[in-house]
Amino acid sequence: MTTAMTYAEFAAREAAGESPAYEQLATAVSHDARLLARLDTLPAAKRQPNLIFAVVQFLGGPVTDPAAFLEFTAANWSVVEEHIRARATQTNEPARCALLLPVLATLPQPLALLEVGASAGLNLFPDRYAYRYGEHRIGDGEPVLDCTLTGAAPPDRVPEVAWRAGLDLNPLDVTDPADARWLQALIWPEQEHRRARLRAAARVAAADPPHLVRGDLVDDLPALAAQAPAGATLVVFHTSVLYQVPAARRQAFIDLVRGLPAHWIAVENPSVIAHDNLPNPPGETLHNVLSLDGKPLAWARAHGDALTWFG
Repeated sequence: MTTAMTYAEFAAREAAGESPAYEQLATAVSHDARLLARLDTLPAAKRQPNLIFAVVQFLGGPVTDPAAFLEFTAANWSVVEEHIRARATQTNEPARCALLLPVLATLPQPLALLEVGASAGLNLFPDRYAYRYGEHRIGDGEPVLDCTLTGAAPPDRVPEVAWRAGLDLNPLDVTDPADARWLQALIWPEQEHRRARLRAAARVAAADPPHLVRGDLVDDLPALAAQAPAGATLVVFHTSVLYQVPAARRQAFIDLVRGLPAHWIAVENPSVIAHDNLPNPPGETLHNVLSLDGKPLAWARAHGDALTWFG
């Protein structure tokens, strides 16, 4: 897929109906030969729409006016490129815990949670948040995570967590102003509800900082997994992470995690982890696949707002 096609698809399948600003921005980039040529000088994982849009937000540039955005990136390309190369889309969306909860609640308790690509570790606190699946509410914490659940009964409890740890090439600290600002920049312009959710989840993490380790998902996973306490069910999980990992390294991770004494939960694009005989997704918007130990279970929206169980 060309870079132009990537931006056109992002506009049509991810931003449409979610962010008019990013839909217009991505469409404009898909037609701008100069910016496309500059993006094509970057590694493939660095050309993604969310990354350049977040960088321009972080730098205080315009992201709601396509013409102004293109002008800003052209005039400031050297600093924009510097930040693109140095940063990654570490979208730490706590609402993804609502996708994980129906699986976490079924596993033998207590749990030892190990998140790969943990960013600031906000998804390591599924026991501290509250959830609404339609009229069914679970938990009494903040933030309250709303998710439309179709095809399955909602979970009846939050998990019991005995240990939590995260692995990331560049872990973020919610108490660091620059890291906090980068997390905010990764949220789409109109989505103030996600900003409020992020702030609430950041307060949870700041009050009880998770154990975050700087490391590689293959080289450093076994040592961190070995730290999980005996008597707890080890769960290795990740959400929207593996698309940033080269294919060979991705397969090495999959082979490794399958061999660990752990359950493995993934929420990833079906082009990243292949599954046979998937049903059609519900609608044209982008859906990821929720899987447990390699078995696909449900279609999941990227920001955690909907989960459609397979029949």
